[in-house]
Amino acid sequence: MEMDNDVQSNSKGGFHCKLCDVHVPNRASLDDHLKGRKHKKLSSVRATRQAQEENSLFISGFARQTSQLQLADYFQQFGPVNEVIMDKEKGVYAIVEFSEKEGLQTALSNPHHILEGQKLRVKPREKKEFKYIPKKKQDPRSVQLSLEHLTQGLCQAASVNEQMLKVVESFQLSESEKKVRSLLVELLQEVFTEFFPECCILPFGSSVNTFDIHSCDLDLLLDLENTKTFQARNKGSSEQAGEGQSEDARSEDSILSDIDLSTASPAEVLELVAAVLRKCVPGVHKVQVLGTARLPVVKFSHRELGLQGDITINNKLAVRNTRFLQLCSGLDARLRPLVYSIRYWAKQKQLAGNPFGGGPLLNNYALTLLVIFFLQNQDPPILLSVNQLKELACEEEECVIEGWDCTFPSQPIAVPPSKNTEDLCALLAGFFSFYAQFDFSGSVISLREGKSLPITGFLSKEAEEGEGTDEQTGDSRPKSVKLGPINVLDPFELCHNVAGNLNERTQKAFRRECEESAKYCRSLQYQRKSAKGKVWGLVRLFASHSAGAQGSGREAERELSICIPFKAARLPDTVCSQLHSAGGLFREPWFEKVCCAVVAVLKDVLKCSVAPSDGSEVRDRHEEVTCGAVKDTATSAHMDATAGDVTLTDCIGPASKNGQRVQETNNNFKPEICTSSPTKEYNPEDTAHTGVKRLSSTGNGSQESPASKKQRLDSGSKHPTAQWHCLLWHKVWAGRRKVRRDLLKSLQGDSMPEGGSVELETQVTERIAQEHPGGEKLLEFTLEAEVLGVTENTRTVLKLTPGEDHLGLFQDFFHFLESFLPKMTEKLLEKLG
Repeated sequence: MEMDNDVQSNSKGGFHCKLCDVHVPNRASLDDHLKGRKHKKLSSVRATRQAQEENSLFISGFARQTSQLQLADYFQQFGPVNEVIMDKEKGVYAIVEFSEKEGLQTALSNPHHILEGQKLRVKPREKKEFKYIPKKKQDPRSVQLSLEHLTQGLCQAASVNEQMLKVVESFQLSESEKKVRSLLVELLQEVFTEFFPECCILPFGSSVNTFDIHSCDLDLLLDLENTKTFQARNKGSSEQAGEGQSEDARSEDSILSDIDLSTASPAEVLELVAAVLRKCVPGVHKVQVLGTARLPVVKFSHRELGLQGDITINNKLAVRNTRFLQLCSGLDARLRPLVYSIRYWAKQKQLAGNPFGGGPLLNNYALTLLVIFFLQNQDPPILLSVNQLKELACEEEECVIEGWDCTFPSQPIAVPPSKNTEDLCALLAGFFSFYAQFDFSGSVISLREGKSLPITGFLSKEAEEGEGTDEQTGDSRPKSVKLGPINVLDPFELCHNVAGNLNERTQKAFRRECEESAKYCRSLQYQRKSAKGKVWGLVRLFASHSAGAQGSGREAERELSICIPFKAARLPDTVCSQLHSAGGLFREPWFEKVCCAVVAVLKDVLKCSVAPSDGSEVRDRHEEVTCGAVKDTATSAHMDATAGDVTLTDCIGPASKNGQRVQETNNNFKPEICTSSPTKEYNPEDTAHTGVKRLSSTGNGSQESPASKKQRLDSGSKHPTAQWHCLLWHKVWAGRRKVRRDLLKSLQGDSMPEGGSVELETQVTERIAQEHPGGEKLLEFTLEAEVLGVTENTRTVLKLTPGEDHLGLFQDFFHFLESFLPKMTEKLLEKLG
């Protein structure tokens, strides 16, 4: 076995990796671990450490004032020196690492080493067993003040407005901290100018965007545009003058002479930046180059100041974003207290501020943009959209970076003040209400336009391949956006979703916490100071998760409902194009496809009998099942629609034996869709959707204008619904895992379906039906589907109502459906054409 020395078996049949200090239960898990990133990385680190030990000497006996540079210069005579590590606290020993082992052997062969009159003791570096010691994770509350620390001061405040201002005071950088950061920037500017003449160090991000907090990183841009010009100018002059080089050219440092900035890659330049940091900036350590990141960066720490910093060379958009946030703060004083309070609220609710980096949590920049977007949508608006700000900028303020229009006024005085007079207390409550009712699944948040855009505008391939132009604003639409559960476009880089790292769990948690907080903000405990000295206002708002959120989940379980969310990123291209054509009315054609997939899962995968709940009898389970007619309860009309059999072939098309799709021959599913407020008559030629008809809401059958139709849909029209009566004939939820495992063992080669696929699950059900044939129904239930959206997340909600259940099986069946039905429906939607 690979890495025998690292792996130790235990009495229970498992294994322990001593290198990584990881326990695994079996051989397969061990193989996966040995091939994993963590084990490979630690193996590489160990090999590097061992090589360093082989080439290193332990030095002692030198004077306390001896510097690393002096030691390096002395031992350079024996061979190239890689690094000198000195115990700076006591100054009693040092480690000298040679680039080659020959240098170490030469130094050891010399019996006498004297440096500045002091005899050095030189011996090989002690070889220690490599042991992985995980870094101690930083407590998130060590970066920010704990709620317990804040409670007393917040409770003593006279109002919520005053509490929010106290939050700002508690977290923002002090003047002395800002001064220290400014001095470090000046030092870096001075040092880097020596190596990169005429360069410029520009701070950006949280340190300077007016939303700073204690211990925030120091983000820096090393602008080398002028340096490139300097280099090209001196190169040209040296070629013309020959030996008579200019004084500036002769004084140019070798670190710049060794590289052509105009052709060098960012990673190559950043390696030089890292070298300057390591050797020439006092107090800097832990320098690391991340050359493969989306934006290559050099990370470093400053020991005395306790700061972490980043240096990048190609992030001018981030600098412009910083200027934009500075402008927004200057336009309205209410923005900063709102942002600070909401950021801390999100951290307390574990929605943001991952102290260990990465992960599906909101970052501070995304939260800030959510607050700005909320203020753009107040009545009257508190902040203007980016497009409106652009119109107020003068010609000298026009700015285009990497092809993106980043124009806005440089000073707040150029923007008229807002007429909105709401106080901070009301705005904070309004923020939670706004996002508690926001359709994250069906919308894209655009600060540039100051409104939410239908997600369908970002679905079609045509929209991704080339920029479209908005007819009203004239601004370009993004070429490609990574869509997710929450979509927040960067104000300038319109193809960047700043919340693209989030998953559905985070989105649901954010919405749930907004709902709970909005409910709390309507209480007197939020609005008024307690006369009895109890906690109130922000303190209760910042408290950890409430029981109400868990209670809402139990309530949903009692209602026996299953949710199928709208996932734009998981839909096939053909469906995306169809929904793109429907624009803001995309929910109904999407709902039709969901209904098709749900019925197909119940009928073909789980072998239920399914029929529309229109009073007709359920057909025999061996017969084909039809879905009924389109109904309109508003006009009491009943229009017949051609009924069609629902099969997996209708939904995903027939498949050949090797699993490859073949051309579809029919798609005749027409679900029963009921709505009490029709909004649009879909033309199959326009939308490529069939089986759904819409009536005019007027009694005389006259048609509404397109504008009226769209307004009705967006203003809260009744949601379309569909309803079926179902019979279950086999205990399809019992023992599926064992049957699936046995089935996979029996299938070989091309006949083996993909794990977790619809085809495999269908065969599992058939095997269960064969092993446990039954002539009578097990249970019956009614399934009602409804599409929701506009003022809440776009999703289809399936409500199950049990009928006859003499054996008491329905509850187990429902729990099985809770996970199985959404998963299988999603797989069918992915294949749907």
